Amino acid sequence: MNLLQTFFNACLLAPVALMVVATVSALVFQVCVTHIWRLFMWLAGATLVAAIASLVGSLFVSAPITTSPESLFFWVGGSAFGAWVAVLVQLLGTVIGAFSSRYLSGEQGQRRYVASLAGVLAAVHLLLLAQHWLLLIAAWALVGLAMQRLLCFYPDRPFALLAAHKKRLADRLADALLLLAAVLAWSDVGSGALPALWLHLEQSGASMAMQGSAIALALAVVLRTALLPVHGWLIQVMEAPTPVSALLHAGVVNLGGFVLISFAPLLNAAPIARWLLVVFGLASALLAGLVMLTRISVKVRLAWSTVAQMGFMVLECGLGLYTLAALHLIGHSLYKAQAFLSASSAVQQSKLQTMHGQHAPSAFSLFVAPLGSGAIVVFLQTLTSGAVTAWPWWWTGVLALAWAPLLWLPRALAHDAAMWPWRLLAGAGMVTGLSALALLFHVLPLGLTDAPHAAAGGVALLGMTAMYVCLVTLQLRPQTLVAWRRRSYAGFYLDEVYTRLALQLWPTRWTSPGASQSRQSADAP
Repeated sequence: MNLLQTFFNACLLAPVALMVVATVSALVFQVCVTHIWRLFMWLAGATLVAAIASLVGSLFVSAPITTSPESLFFWVGGSAFGAWVAVLVQLLGTVIGAFSSRYLSGEQGQRRYVASLAGVLAAVHLLLLAQHWLLLIAAWALVGLAMQRLLCFYPDRPFALLAAHKKRLADRLADALLLLAAVLAWSDVGSGALPALWLHLEQSGASMAMQGSAIALALAVVLRTALLPVHGWLIQVMEAPTPVSALLHAGVVNLGGFVLISFAPLLNAAPIARWLLVVFGLASALLAGLVMLTRISVKVRLAWSTVAQMGFMVLECGLGLYTLAALHLIGHSLYKAQAFLSASSAVQQSKLQTMHGQHAPSAFSLFVAPLGSGAIVVFLQTLTSGAVTAWPWWWTGVLALAWAPLLWLPRALAHDAAMWPWRLLAGAGMVTGLSALALLFHVLPLGLTDAPHAAAGGVALLGMTAMYVCLVTLQLRPQTLVAWRRRSYAGFYLDEVYTRLALQLWPTRWTSPGASQSRQSADAP
């Protein structure tokens, strides 16, 4: 068993080492770009195999993949949920790398791109293993630094530079808050090790220092996941290459959810921190969902969708539903990667749907859909009540409202009665599948324990109801809300306020000198 444990510990550390090798190779080896991409893909495949082996070890080895204070790798360790996320991240990174090798064919700077992509993956794997405050902070900072180079891959695009600068400011503020959280927790526990923190919370509860640490952690995650009001950079990075957008929206931004789920014991002992997550998460989900309805660009709609989904995931963590947050993290990563990498076909599909009037739902389905979605959720919950811990009643209502649009029927089918049953069957199948998947996650060995918060759940249910009422109003009477739609299209001007504040706190040139000279020459007579 010791030999087997050593093997799985090696698999645990292998992803970081292999991606570091890929980063160094791209920077040092003076070979053609084709060979650089080929080496990266071989190393990415080996990393994926190691991550899968680590997952198998976390599921079937009796001793957990962790380290003791006496071991050499005291600051790193594994968990079942971390192993799942590691496989997900490496799978997405490998697919995005293969897509990028074709997407960037003929572009300058591919060597720098490969090094930055491998650096992001190495830092993410290191973050997933972090069992110490300092390693957690350093790994998350490295993720941001490596991602910064990818966002500025085209240095002559002003809005990409501005978005990267706004992200840099948010990241540095988040780093400061994480350091504050670490100092407060360290002063109370006497150690920066996270296992020691969990043991201290179990034995002594949460002191004022622990409460402050949880609040600082929650605010840092809000900044890192691009929630309101610092969300603007996530929208403006659409000028980066499409695979960079896929990596950012499908992987990097989701790390905030992983950190919150990992720090569940600390959040459960700090009600104020949980309420902050509920407020910021619910506000981001509501406003971003409404803004998304007014946008035409497919990539911009996907970006606003990410803001809304991140808000919803942070809301789930604030409510104490960590299992559903884990499902949301994995599902959103897979969906958003596929959506960005197939953005060109999504544009064509969106045009066809608009031409056939498939975007306008019938009034009847708008009111009936929540009831049908809720009935499906309650039915599956009743069937599995003896096998899993069912979610609270208020969360059933939230899910019913969130999945109701899947049961909307387009007006285009009003005169085609033969299509109604098939559309209803497809929508009901999707709702049933999502509900069954959410229930299945409660029985998977993720090592997560939910801690529902009834009062916050009632607030979330009211917020989702308000959002659904707004959606129904917009669909039934769109012409009566012209002024409101104008403000919604502008994102309620929240990003403009943050942009001005960011440039005042940290002035920078966000237009390249070459772009300025070309603009001046174009204006000259």
